[in-house]
Amino acid sequence: MKIHYNPKLKQLARKLRNNSTLSEILLWEELKNRKMLGYKFLRQKPVGNYIVDFFCNKLKLVIEIDGESHDEDSFEYDMNRQHWLETNGLTILRFDDLEVKKDMDNVLMSIEGWIRTHEESKGIIRND
Repeated sequence: MKIHYNPKLKQLARKLRNNSTLSEILLWEELKNRKMLGYKFLRQKPVGNYIVDFFCNKLKLVIEIDGESHDEDSFEYDMNRQHWLETNGLTILRFDDLEVKKDMDNVLMSIEGWIRTHEESKGIIRND
């Protein structure tokens, strides 16, 4: 299933990429250039009417970093957004901003663990 996006979000996504938080920059260093088990991730990617922090189309995986931009006022928005993403076949992995900064190894192990479980459930055989 192809997931479309609102083209009006392209400029905002570019702005967000150019003004990334430290935790986004740190995680991007670990995901870019197919470093995560060979999968291609994009950052600040428009998906539907939303922009997600990181997205892998092949896995239908969204990775979100919750931090200063995710306060109590945005809780309902985040829940509606998550519901839409999940209804459209995407999985969302959430990590706290501080967790990314202080415990990157655990964050990466969690992502890798999800990918390997997903591959196993889909019958994907890996040679590594």
